[in-house]
Amino acid sequence: MSQTPVIEASQPAWKLAEPGTQRPSLPEAHASIHVPQDARWFRRLVAFLGPGYMVSVGYMDPGNWATDLAGGSQFGFSLLSVILLSNFMAIILQAHAARFGIASGRDLAQACHDHYSRPVNFALWLICEAAIIACDLAEVIGTAIALQLLFGIPLVGGALLCALDTFLILLLMNKGFRSLEAFVIALLIIIAACFGIQIAAAAPPMAEVLRGFMPSRQIVLRPEMLYVAMGIIGATVMPHNLYLHSSLVQTRAYPRTEHGRRDAIRWATLDSTIALMLALFVNAAILIVAATAFHGSGHEDVAEIGQAYELLSPILGLGIASTLFATALLASGLNSTVTATLAGQIVMEGFLHLRLPPWLRRLITRALAIIPVIIVTLLYGETGTARLLILSQVILSMQLPFAVIPLVQFVSDKRKMGGFVISTPMAWVSWGVAAIIVGLNLKLLYDTLLP
Repeated sequence: MSQTPVIEASQPAWKLAEPGTQRPSLPEAHASIHVPQDARWFRRLVAFLGPGYMVSVGYMDPGNWATDLAGGSQFGFSLLSVILLSNFMAIILQAHAARFGIASGRDLAQACHDHYSRPVNFALWLICEAAIIACDLAEVIGTAIALQLLFGIPLVGGALLCALDTFLILLLMNKGFRSLEAFVIALLIIIAACFGIQIAAAAPPMAEVLRGFMPSRQIVLRPEMLYVAMGIIGATVMPHNLYLHSSLVQTRAYPRTEHGRRDAIRWATLDSTIALMLALFVNAAILIVAATAFHGSGHEDVAEIGQAYELLSPILGLGIASTLFATALLASGLNSTVTATLAGQIVMEGFLHLRLPPWLRRLITRALAIIPVIIVTLLYGETGTARLLILSQVILSMQLPFAVIPLVQFVSDKRKMGGFVISTPMAWVSWGVAAIIVGLNLKLLYDTLLP
């Protein structure tokens, strides 16, 4: 059971809500997972493993596939540096989200509701909802494509089948939050294994791969490369993941004391860092496989998942390469379903204090994603869905500052965080990350509006 928070001098100075008015974040799972206090370090780590992996799902969802494929086939290994930079940003921001959720006892949406005016809150909610719909759009497209590749189901039919995943979420939630986390981790293992085999089959030139992790001026100077790079950042550092992580870490029943919170922050940060290193491997693997197979071989125009599926087996000389590719895509789409559902619930309850049944919330979000996929598919076919997939990731990137800036503002404010405030050097690094994101967005807007 959840323990009553003990407010000490060094703990956050958030204004407490009136009794009965402040619901805990994700109340059905709040403090529901036991954390052994006197066990060895490994058992304590295992108790905290889960939220980081659920968040990492958003860093390797179908949207990443489109941007990583486009980046690898068009520009070779050059954009590996963007993936590395994005992952570095993600590790910092998700650690801040975990710290904030544990230290303050509320999620980022609840904190924004308490701190900002009503018009600002409403605008932030709309922006975040748009981000979740853009993410859901990528999941619908990716899952529909995977179903088509593996089972021959038409794209429109696959998109409609995606609505059924609502029942999967309900089933897993009814079995307990640990079951939900186990499902996510199992699918992540499948994704990593599929790409591990493909990397081995591709046998990329390691010297070129390592050079790709070094930043290049061309990424900023070439608009077409910057567009894909922004898509990679948008697909990697997802705005709603910051809201999600600040809530998920509170599912652990750690002591709500200063020592208990500090211990929880340490384990939660380790959990998310390990999980995001797995996401780095998967994203880099997609781009490396695409660069090895397509760049310089006359297939630089491969930007669609279906094209990659058809070409991978013959080019790599591995009969199951295409099947592994599609299987990993399906696992990615199913996994992303779980986290988008929870993020939508957390954002709506936190900003608006409005609670809908999870199945209804999911159906509304899913419908808003399915409709444009069906329209684009009917009008433009598979090419249109591929472009829509990349566009959804660029939209996510444009919305990212509206989640990053409040988070960095809160965790670097000693008046709010008390003894849990981040250090001054880390605050400078965090504001630097926010400045890079804003700067790249402004550059992309300039190139888009004034070509």
